[in-house]
Amino acid sequence: MSDLAMYDVVEKEKKQYIVVKIGGEHYGIDISYIDNIVRLSKITRVPKAPSYYRGVINLRGEVVPVMSLRRRMDLDDDEFTDASRIIILKLDGGGLMGVIVDEVKEVLSLSEDDIEAPSSTLKSKNSFINGVGKNGDELISIFEISSIIGENEAS
Repeated sequence: MSDLAMYDVVEKEKKQYIVVKIGGEHYGIDISYIDNIVRLSKITRVPKAPSYYRGVINLRGEVVPVMSLRRRMDLDDDEFTDASRIIILKLDGGGLMGVIVDEVKEVLSLSEDDIEAPSSTLKSKNSFINGVGKNGDELISIFEISSIIGENEAS
Protein backbone atom coordinates (compact mmCIF):
# COMPACT_ATOMS: atom_id res chain seq x y z
CA MET A 1 0.00 0.00 0.00
CA SER A 2 2.86 2.40 0.70
CA ASP A 3 4.16 1.78 -2.86
CA LEU A 4 0.79 2.87 -4.23
CA ALA A 5 0.78 5.99 -2.05
CA MET A 6 4.29 6.86 -3.24
CA TYR A 7 3.18 6.37 -6.88
CA ASP A 8 0.35 8.88 -6.33
CA VAL A 9 2.80 11.46 -4.94
CA VAL A 10 5.11 11.02 -7.96
CA GLU A 11 2.18 11.31 -10.39
CA LYS A 12 0.96 14.56 -8.81
CA GLU A 13 4.33 16.21 -9.47
CA LYS A 14 3.97 15.76 -13.26
CA LYS A 15 2.54 18.47 -15.47
CA GLN A 16 1.01 17.95 -18.87
CA TYR A 17 2.20 19.88 -21.91
CA ILE A 18 0.90 20.05 -25.46
CA VAL A 19 3.94 19.55 -27.71
CA VAL A 20 3.77 21.68 -30.85
CA LYS A 21 6.07 22.05 -33.80
CA ILE A 22 7.17 25.49 -34.99
CA GLY A 23 9.74 25.48 -37.74
CA GLY A 24 11.84 22.40 -37.08
CA GLU A 25 11.67 22.68 -33.29
CA HIS A 26 9.37 21.24 -30.62
CA TYR A 27 7.87 23.46 -27.94
CA GLY A 28 5.72 22.65 -24.93
CA ILE A 29 2.70 24.65 -23.76
CA ASP A 30 1.40 24.01 -20.24
CA ILE A 31 -2.00 22.38 -20.76
CA SER A 32 -3.56 24.53 -18.03
CA TYR A 33 -3.35 27.54 -20.42
CA ILE A 34 -5.15 25.79 -23.25
CA ASP A 35 -8.85 26.37 -23.88
CA ASN A 36 -9.16 24.77 -27.32
CA ILE A 37 -7.29 23.71 -30.44
CA VAL A 38 -8.94 24.61 -33.74
CA ARG A 39 -8.16 24.22 -37.41
CA LEU A 40 -6.91 27.27 -39.24
CA SER A 41 -9.86 29.44 -40.24
CA LYS A 42 -10.33 32.81 -41.90
CA ILE A 43 -8.32 35.42 -40.03
CA THR A 44 -9.49 39.03 -40.40
CA ARG A 45 -6.57 41.47 -40.43
CA VAL A 46 -6.63 44.34 -37.92
CA PRO A 47 -5.04 47.58 -39.19
CA LYS A 48 -2.01 48.98 -37.31
CA ALA A 49 -1.67 45.91 -35.10
CA PRO A 50 1.88 44.68 -34.39
CA SER A 51 3.23 42.54 -37.25
CA TYR A 52 3.08 39.33 -35.22
CA TYR A 53 -0.70 39.68 -34.82
CA ARG A 54 -2.32 38.01 -37.82
CA GLY A 55 -5.76 39.43 -36.95
CA VAL A 56 -8.90 38.06 -35.30
CA ILE A 57 -11.16 35.03 -35.72
CA ASN A 58 -14.75 34.36 -34.76
CA LEU A 59 -14.79 31.48 -32.27
CA ARG A 60 -18.32 30.49 -31.29
CA GLY A 61 -19.45 34.12 -31.51
CA GLU A 62 -16.45 35.53 -29.64
CA VAL A 63 -13.82 37.65 -31.41
CA VAL A 64 -10.39 36.19 -30.57
CA PRO A 65 -7.07 37.84 -31.49
CA VAL A 66 -4.61 35.51 -33.25
CA MET A 67 -0.83 35.78 -33.07
CA SER A 68 1.84 34.17 -35.24
CA LEU A 69 4.36 32.50 -32.93
CA ARG A 70 6.83 32.37 -35.82
CA ARG A 71 6.67 36.15 -36.27
CA ARG A 72 6.68 36.73 -32.49
CA MET A 73 9.94 34.76 -32.20
CA ASP A 74 11.48 36.42 -35.30
CA LEU A 75 11.46 33.19 -37.33
CA ASP A 76 10.52 32.72 -41.00
CA ASP A 77 6.95 33.66 -41.88
CA ASP A 78 4.12 31.16 -41.39
CA GLU A 79 3.74 28.28 -43.83
CA PHE A 80 0.13 27.15 -43.55
CA THR A 81 -0.53 23.44 -44.15
CA ASP A 82 -3.31 20.98 -43.30
CA ALA A 83 -1.45 20.36 -40.02
CA SER A 84 -1.43 24.06 -38.99
CA ARG A 85 -3.57 24.81 -35.95
CA ILE A 86 -4.65 27.72 -33.79
CA ILE A 87 -4.24 27.02 -30.09
CA ILE A 88 -6.68 29.07 -28.03
CA LEU A 89 -5.03 30.17 -24.78
CA LYS A 90 -6.82 31.29 -21.63
CA LEU A 91 -5.40 34.60 -20.42
CA ASP A 92 -5.12 35.60 -16.76
CA GLY A 93 -7.66 38.39 -17.29
CA GLY A 94 -10.25 35.90 -18.50
CA GLY A 95 -9.92 36.61 -22.21
CA LEU A 96 -8.72 34.34 -25.00
CA MET A 97 -5.78 34.56 -27.42
CA GLY A 98 -5.05 32.34 -30.40
CA VAL A 99 -1.53 31.33 -31.39
CA ILE A 100 -0.68 29.71 -34.73
CA VAL A 101 1.50 26.59 -34.67
CA ASP A 102 2.73 24.45 -37.55
CA GLU A 103 1.52 21.22 -35.98
CA VAL A 104 0.25 19.75 -32.72
CA LYS A 105 2.34 16.65 -31.96
CA GLU A 106 1.24 15.10 -28.65
CA VAL A 107 0.37 15.54 -25.00
CA LEU A 108 3.34 14.86 -22.76
CA SER A 109 3.67 14.54 -18.98
CA LEU A 110 6.89 15.90 -17.51
CA SER A 111 7.99 16.07 -13.89
CA GLU A 112 10.02 18.94 -12.49
CA ASP A 113 13.07 16.65 -12.70
CA ASP A 114 12.54 16.35 -16.48
CA ILE A 115 12.73 20.15 -16.95
CA GLU A 116 15.89 22.21 -16.66
CA ALA A 117 15.96 25.99 -16.37
CA PRO A 118 17.48 27.68 -19.40
CA SER A 119 21.10 28.78 -19.02
CA SER A 120 21.74 32.38 -18.04
CA THR A 121 22.82 33.14 -21.62
CA LEU A 122 19.38 32.07 -22.90
CA LYS A 123 17.38 33.53 -20.04
CA SER A 124 16.78 37.20 -20.69
CA LYS A 125 14.02 39.71 -20.15
CA ASN A 126 12.73 38.96 -23.66
CA SER A 127 12.99 35.16 -23.44
CA PHE A 128 9.93 33.15 -24.42
CA ILE A 129 11.35 29.96 -22.87
CA ASN A 130 11.23 29.13 -19.16
CA GLY A 131 12.76 25.67 -19.33
CA VAL A 132 13.85 22.77 -21.49
CA GLY A 133 12.08 19.45 -21.04
CA LYS A 134 13.75 16.12 -21.68
CA ASN A 135 11.64 13.35 -23.21
CA GLY A 136 14.05 10.51 -23.88
CA ASP A 137 16.57 11.88 -26.39
CA GLU A 138 14.26 14.71 -27.45
CA LEU A 139 14.48 18.24 -26.04
CA ILE A 140 11.34 20.36 -25.80
CA SER A 141 11.52 24.09 -25.10
CA ILE A 142 8.80 25.04 -22.61
CA PHE A 143 7.05 28.33 -23.46
CA GLU A 144 6.69 31.13 -20.92
CA ILE A 145 3.15 32.07 -21.98
CA SER A 146 3.07 35.45 -20.21
CA SER A 147 6.20 36.54 -22.16
CA ILE A 148 4.77 35.41 -25.49
CA ILE A 149 1.44 37.16 -25.13
CA GLY A 150 3.03 40.24 -23.62
CA GLU A 151 1.37 40.25 -20.18
CA ASN A 152 4.63 41.47 -18.65
CA GLU A 153 5.39 44.12 -21.27
CA ALA A 154 5.20 47.75 -20.30
CA SER A 155 2.85 49.81 -22.44
